[in-house]
Amino acid sequence: MTSPTAFGHQHLHVHGTSPIHRLAPEAKLLGLLGFVITVAVTPRQWLITFAIDATVLLGVFVVARLKARLVLGRLAAILPFVAFAFLFPFVGDGETTSVLGFSLSTDGLWASWNVLAKATLGAAASILVTATTPIPELLAGLSRLRVPAAVVAIIGFMFRYLDLMVDEFGRMRRAMAARAYNPRWLWQSRPVASSAGALFVRTYERGERVHDAMAARGFAGAMPTLSEASATRSDWLLAAVPSLAAVAGLTIVGLT
Repeated sequence: MTSPTAFGHQHLHVHGTSPIHRLAPEAKLLGLLGFVITVAVTPRQWLITFAIDATVLLGVFVVARLKARLVLGRLAAILPFVAFAFLFPFVGDGETTSVLGFSLSTDGLWASWNVLAKATLGAAASILVTATTPIPELLAGLSRLRVPAAVVAIIGFMFRYLDLMVDEFGRMRRAMAARAYNPRWLWQSRPVASSAGALFVRTYERGERVHDAMAARGFAGAMPTLSEASATRSDWLLAAVPSLAAVAGLTIVGLT
């Protein structure tokens, strides 16, 4: 298998020896998919079900021995995506309710809660998987789940070169700063846009060179793997616990 040090974003993985770390990657990926789907189909008014999902997820984080600061820091990445949800109560129609002196849409409040709860639970579950599984193992797990080889290769190269692109853009920014360019207003951002375009061209050219080099070395569309180990029955059962608990909570609340 490709060496983990060859991939960027290895800071996503947190080294550990917990039972969650030792689970097979394909089992964790399938468990993640089941949990996220269950959370996504949960009606927004079923607060007890969301509480059960959050409790189960918190328990898995404890078993994985992941620090709260790390998880909360990574959850901050979803803030730009859920920020718009806080506008729903102000622009929603229908019945209104007073909150802190503001007249807010009841349906908008529920919509805001729906986005916030589901985005947080889904992102937290994804953080759990990426923090306990190195990127090369995740790619191997995708291959064992019969994900098309081209898709796996694209994901692998994305992680491999994302850090490289960020570093290159940082060098371009420092070069502009060294030439006394320090934009403070939106209308001064044209050079930044030009730099982004140049970075895209360089990335495309780099991709062609990498593909030519790999084709010259016999690349046939799939990355080689040295380990053919697959998930055991216990791996599948343990990885399915969060999603099964989420389904059980959804069923129990739905029947009451």
